[in-house]
Amino acid sequence: MDGRSPRRRGGFSPYELTEDTPVYVISVAAQLSGLHPQTLRQYDRLGLVSPDRTAGRGRRYSARDIELLRQVQQLSQDEGINLAGIKRIIELENQVAALQARVAELADALDGAAVTMRQREAAVHASYRRDLVPYQEVQQTSALVVWRPKRQQPD
Repeated sequence: MDGRSPRRRGGFSPYELTEDTPVYVISVAAQLSGLHPQTLRQYDRLGLVSPDRTAGRGRRYSARDIELLRQVQQLSQDEGINLAGIKRIIELENQVAALQARVAELADALDGAAVTMRQREAAVHASYRRDLVPYQEVQQTSALVVWRPKRQQPD
C-alpha cells in the first residue's frame, strides 16, 4: 500500500487541487520534508512513499506524500524505528483506515436498512383493519358464566 486514499485515482477535475494532487517535483518535496532528494528516491524504492509519475517518469509528490515523508523521518530519527518497521507501521495504518471506512460504510447501510424497516412497519400498521379493536379486559372476576344454546322449537 502506498499511503494514499482512493480519491486520488479519479473522479476529480484535473484543475482541482486536493491534498492528493501530485504537484511537487522531488527537489521541492525534499525541501518541504527536510530530507535529501536521494533519501526520497530510497523511500520510493523501498515502497515507503510512492509518488505519482509523470509521462517522462519524473516523480510528483502530493501534500499527503510530504506529510508521510515527515512521518517517516520522525519515526526513523526520533523513535529509532528501522525502515522495515516503518513500512509495516504505514501498512497497518492504511489497513486500519480502510477498515474504518468499511465500518462507516456498513453503519450507513445499517441506518438505511433501519429506515426501510420502520417504513415497512408503518405500512403494515396502516394496513390494519380499523373495524377490529383489540379487547382488553378491564377487571378480572371469578364469576362463572354458563352458556346454553337456545333450543330449537319444533315446527
